[in-house]
Amino acid sequence: MRFKVDENMPVEVARLLRENAYDAVTVLDQRMGGATDEVVAVVCQRERRAVVTLDKGFGDIRAYPPSKYAGLIVLRVDDQHKERLLALMTHVIEELPKRPIEGHLWIVEEQGIRIRMGRPEATEE
Repeated sequence: MRFKVDENMPVEVARLLRENAYDAVTVLDQRMGGATDEVVAVVCQRERRAVVTLDKGFGDIRAYPPSKYAGLIVLRVDDQHKERLLALMTHVIEELPKRPIEGHLWIVEEQGIRIRMGRPEATEE
């Protein structure tokens, strides 16, 4: 699995993913600091990378239909200290082999992970 860690996340999240044998880069690694969500989303689609972010906008399935992405992971937490975020990501990493990420939105909260499936877009005939 391939991941892109948004600039609002600690860079250690990418390191943690790599230490667990995942391909992970940060938005900053790719010199995309300050890029809009739309630009980050397009690059993630092109690279087939799941985005890992604190940005609640990526949780809007109308704007970012999960079926169009390699995965969307949105952390929704009050405590955004680095240690807490790394602990939550450790839990996410434990769940990755057990649950699908491609085409899904994972909302990660203190209480657990909620997963929303992407709906395939209707095709015109």
